[in-house]
Amino acid sequence: MPAIIGPVQIVNVGGGIVHFGDTLYISPKASSKTFAGSGGFNTGGVIFAANGLSNTNVLDTNVIDQPIAGNN
Repeated sequence: MPAIIGPVQIVNVGGGIVHFGDTLYISPKASSKTFAGSGGFNTGGVIFAANGLSNTNVLDTNVIDQPIAGNN
């Protein structure tokens, strides 16, 4: 059901959706790939990661991992 909304100020939108009013569906599309070595995404106050030698393989032989172009 339509609604009347007051003044709106959007300062910044980073990778999100802003929607006002009626819609059938909202389907944002994005994909990314991130590489990190052993213990690369650890978060916290005190972290001890005894990894020894670490190697990250960034070779991608299949080229397309998540196609989003035709998914409208």
